Amino acid sequence: MAPKLITISGISSNSGKTTLLCELLRALSLEQRWEAIKLTRGHYRSCGKDLQACCVSDLLRTEAVIRSGRAETYALGKDTGRYWDAGATNVHWVIATDDQVESGINAALARVTAPGVLLEGTSLLNFLRPDFALLVVGGDSDKLKPSARRALQAGKIHALYVTNERAAALLPTMDSAHLPRFAPETFAQLLQVLPV
Repeated sequence: MAPKLITISGISSNSGKTTLLCELLRALSLEQRWEAIKLTRGHYRSCGKDLQACCVSDLLRTEAVIRSGRAETYALGKDTGRYWDAGATNVHWVIATDDQVESGINAALARVTAPGVLLEGTSLLNFLRPDFALLVVGGDSDKLKPSARRALQAGKIHALYVTNERAAALLPTMDSAHLPRFAPETFAQLLQVLPV
């Protein structure tokens, strides 16, 4: 039986995706086992960000790289380490180029043995039909990244999770009026609508 898939995407980098995923892991793991998948899209050139913080070009191969288990994925303070600390029963880290995302996500999903898995990333929505897809509206950006806009326009997002007022100013530009909205103060209500 396939696990329940819940995706956490964001309007931009540093929108609060990992924080929400960890909060969900803490809450959902009280009832059943949950695993987590982190997607990191890499490239063979500089992205303009701090190389120590984000560059994975040295990890890229001809096929997507999937690391699973605590020994391969736990790093204190990194997203995957935070998943473990929040209660994940296993963590899978997919490192892929744009062309490898689909095969990498499918390979990671094939390793999942728990009844549910939380996946962090936006571009994975091009290849998956999750049971529930959340878009985190937060962070300091005043722009909506193209992958988030495409997911909204394609009807792939089930609900929004709004973490701050600055980001909430983007809502009128997002074709999202029909979507339910949750926030940190309504986290309990979000848990009630998740298909778990």
